[in-house]
Amino acid sequence: MNIANIAVAQQRPANSNGAARPQVSIVIVGHVDHGKSTLVGRLLHETGSLPDGKLEMLKAVSARRGMPFEWSFLLDALQTERDQGITIDTTQIRFRTNNRDIVLIDAPGHAEFLRNMITGASQADGAVLIIDALEGVRDQTRRHGYLLHLLGVKQVAVVVNKMDRVDFSEARFDEIRSEITAHLVELGVAPTGVIPISARDGDGVAELTARIGWYKGPTVVGALDALTPQRALTELPLRLPVQAIYKFDDRRIVAGRIEAGHLTAGDEIVIMPAGKIAKIRTVEGWPNTPVAGTQTAGRSVGITLDRELFLERGDIIAHTNSAPRDTRRLRARIFWLHDSPLKAGATILVRLGTMETRASVVAIEKAVDPGELASVETTAIARNHVGEIDLALAKSVAADAYTDNPRIGRLVIEVNGRIAGGGLVLSVEAGQRALPVDIVPVESALRLEERTARYHHAGAVLWFTGLPGSGKSTLARALERRLFSRGGSPILLDGDTLRAGLNNDLGFSPQDRSENIRRLAEVATHLARNGHIAIVAAVSPAADDRAQARRIADTLFHEIYVSTPAEVCESRDPKGHYAKARAGNLPSFTGIAKDYQPPAHAELTLDTSKRSVAEAIDDIERLLSESDVLFEEAVDLAANI
Repeated sequence: MNIANIAVAQQRPANSNGAARPQVSIVIVGHVDHGKSTLVGRLLHETGSLPDGKLEMLKAVSARRGMPFEWSFLLDALQTERDQGITIDTTQIRFRTNNRDIVLIDAPGHAEFLRNMITGASQADGAVLIIDALEGVRDQTRRHGYLLHLLGVKQVAVVVNKMDRVDFSEARFDEIRSEITAHLVELGVAPTGVIPISARDGDGVAELTARIGWYKGPTVVGALDALTPQRALTELPLRLPVQAIYKFDDRRIVAGRIEAGHLTAGDEIVIMPAGKIAKIRTVEGWPNTPVAGTQTAGRSVGITLDRELFLERGDIIAHTNSAPRDTRRLRARIFWLHDSPLKAGATILVRLGTMETRASVVAIEKAVDPGELASVETTAIARNHVGEIDLALAKSVAADAYTDNPRIGRLVIEVNGRIAGGGLVLSVEAGQRALPVDIVPVESALRLEERTARYHHAGAVLWFTGLPGSGKSTLARALERRLFSRGGSPILLDGDTLRAGLNNDLGFSPQDRSENIRRLAEVATHLARNGHIAIVAAVSPAADDRAQARRIADTLFHEIYVSTPAEVCESRDPKGHYAKARAGNLPSFTGIAKDYQPPAHAELTLDTSKRSVAEAIDDIERLLSESDVLFEEAVDLAANI
């Protein structure tokens, strides 16, 4: 049974005075077995949101099976949940109160399934935190509270369930209320209410019964009815993440959900992060009917543009006067779920809306154990702990801070295909700027597959690093000749050569060296993305600069460390470096050798004092073959074009 078939999906009808009814997304969280599914099932019944006959059918099924009916059966959409008795996935349920359309997100409570709660809570305007009256506030309850704070959920209604197990004791309720309120207030979250209930029997869910006559606050339904969207999404700038591009007859329809703002046919829009400009020609309906009028946040739409542009999943469509920032650096506060601690230098997959990219963790600060609420000095974030991290992204993305746009400013982290954490974008690094709106990059007329079939290789960036005199340029030139003789398209980018032209405005300060490497990496990556093998020979002494180059090139990057000993390098006096250094034009060899930071994880290490040039080139070719850069045969590739 799928809960989507239980819930009555509704548009946002007008209320009695003709105004549109507010829709509020609420996540319900709590420790395993504290009664979340029971409460949700009861809410569906009390608000009249079940299809006719559904409750009677489930009761009949329970009777045939010889088992008592449970309200949680309404949510047992997965057989695994019936077998294990725990909720393992998030489920969205729609129902209505007097003044609100509620989208209730049932999220898992078991510690093993916190990663699914990340997905649920990241969509919520408010939350219901449920606590078992007998068990009280548990460590997991505290973690759930901290996670709600982490994800920016400020409206939290606390429900103390199973009051029947403590004989509806007012003293026990007051004890729990004091403890959880103090915890939430310390996090900066003032609970909108703490409500005693028995979800099984209905006390406090939709009406106040005699058994809780000492309680004078709202029911659960009343508390939900008082919640509001944190921000009016329709009043925020337009944000339409591209989900897919479909081709119908002669139209290319760009599809996605409007997360914020509004759009209409004729609007001038910008596609970020590329900065491409277009106008919305039509807003498409189904099956083939253009939609008139303004489309607002929460609507899934398809649009066509007035010009042919290349878009891809993850791009964000915005109005030209309020585009998100284009950046490769983010600061985020995350909740970590993976068994292995997150450490500085780790490579992860980051999802922002429909966009995903590899990222490197540049730094970790302010790690906290939510159960203890104690900040600690650490270089890693342990499982179920929280921390603030700086991320360097492998590609440019369009991003908003959470405070500017709560829908776009949330991220999810994956490791090996599984959700490993999630959180809020705190800031988008200053200094990164979007392309001017009148700049429209032009794509190559040739497809990558065409170049691959002709050259018999894929694109790649081969980054030779090592001390001056180590043999980088010698190996790079020999490899260039070898690949060219095979019919390939290698292009040599020597660091000194580019310093004589493109980078002749740069000196040798740490900042200028870093910029020199960035420019080299950008040029090399552009070539590699167009099917060439860019061979970079550059000392690039700083590990951070080489890491930046790897982030820019992403999977195209292959680092080759020419590890020839310093005494051998110095004796070769490469390119007259040392004579120039004595004249004051370049850093001395001793200075370079002292500052050089050898790679820790290069794809290949070569010592030219121990291997001939031909042997070294053979080693490099083996690396490229094993990395699927070089192909022995091009027939199959050509056949696929």
